[in-house]
Amino acid sequence: MEPSSPITTGSTVPDFTLPSSSGDQVSLSDFRGRKVVLFFYPKDMTPTCTQEACDFRDHYSALKEAGAVVLGISPDPLTSHAKFIDKHSLPYTLLADEEHKVSEMFGVWQQKSMFGRQYMGIVRSTFLIDEEGVLVREWRKVKVKGHVQSVLDAVMS
Repeated sequence: MEPSSPITTGSTVPDFTLPSSSGDQVSLSDFRGRKVVLFFYPKDMTPTCTQEACDFRDHYSALKEAGAVVLGISPDPLTSHAKFIDKHSLPYTLLADEEHKVSEMFGVWQQKSMFGRQYMGIVRSTFLIDEEGVLVREWRKVKVKGHVQSVLDAVMS
């Protein structure tokens, strides 16, 4: 899939495999038959990303009860993910997309700007994939406050 044509709602998400915080290679197809909440975030241990990760942690049991798997993806290495999980008791898997192939596939690896400096990075986004592997909802350029609740509402509907 071309980075210029990100996956859109209603289309089947191509399978991908990334190294995970559990020590395994995790593929999207491993979760066929379950809903998948895929959230992309810029960086472990930064304030906004920590807030989002902790919001997913705090809603995790409700998401799990609703039949969803939660996967977090950032370009950070597994060593960073391990510290992030440990420090904040995150109960779900984090995937390392160090070469941002999956981020590009979803169109969330974009040019950003901070303090006048241009750089490439993750635009905070969440995707809900149904039991058949079809993208059913997307939240792009996410504002963290209240976001996880709206994801939970979508999973439950």
